[in-house]
Amino acid sequence: MSPQIRPPEGIWGAVLLPVGRRGEIEWSALEEQLSALLESGIQGVYTNGTAGEFHSQTEDEFDRLSQLVAEFCHSVALSFQIGVSHSNGRVARERLARVASLRPDAVQITLPDWWAPSYHEAEVFFAGMAATAPDTPLILYNPPHAKRRLNLDEIAGLRAGLPMLIGAKLPGGDEVWYEELRRKLPDLAVFIPGHFMASGCLAGGRGSYSNVACLSPAGAARWWHQLREDPAGALAFEARVVGFMNEHVLPLAARHGLSNAALDKAMAAAGRWCPIGPELLWPYSSASREAVIELGTAARRQLPELFSTSQ
Repeated sequence: MSPQIRPPEGIWGAVLLPVGRRGEIEWSALEEQLSALLESGIQGVYTNGTAGEFHSQTEDEFDRLSQLVAEFCHSVALSFQIGVSHSNGRVARERLARVASLRPDAVQITLPDWWAPSYHEAEVFFAGMAATAPDTPLILYNPPHAKRRLNLDEIAGLRAGLPMLIGAKLPGGDEVWYEELRRKLPDLAVFIPGHFMASGCLAGGRGSYSNVACLSPAGAARWWHQLREDPAGALAFEARVVGFMNEHVLPLAARHGLSNAALDKAMAAAGRWCPIGPELLWPYSSASREAVIELGTAARRQLPELFSTSQ
């Protein structure tokens, strides 16, 4: 790894797409969102993760989003990553070629997913992506809903041949999983789901591309600092966060068949920290306005620390 490349850590916030009444992206509202993310104190932002709707964007929208985020983040010295994922690996490679000149801190990559690749095909894919932009660090985005989930041995195999692979988003696991992570991938910046941030980072994770930051980026940033100052308190808070997710967020998916992206955008709308509603780009369903109001009320009742200016 080049000495100037610093593996990421901390709480990173998703750049979400504000969707207007006619189903278009509201770019001015997105600029307001970036300002709010900057002011929240999180360590960085990223585009086109689980809630970033990369699968619904046109290539023109992808380019405009990437340019807007890059220009903003460079102007305020905020770290940023660009997701170049696409179900078509060739399109993902073209996206990477176009954004490399924007100088992101890293690019996030999912494996092509129309037909889940074999491990050999995953190796070919990552080698091709690395060759396309050899000076750009890579992040493997491999969440629980990926069609091809790599195990730690497979990721270690990729890492051995790709020094520019500096991090990964993974779902986490039990004590045995984290022990293997520490042993097999000690230098990889592994990010875990936001609601398991405290326990995951104490066990070996480096941070989170955070669903909790969808609800309150400032609150998620304060929780990160609490983890350094009061680990026991941060773990106790995690139990309440997980309880809130199980009681109020996941049931929305069960009752209404909503995607993870819809759940994250519902939390952002419930958090009211930026001008965004729960709507997803066509043709995907979103949480109702009534559900968003109920979610916000429950969050403020059960997790007031996320919305307080002191913790």
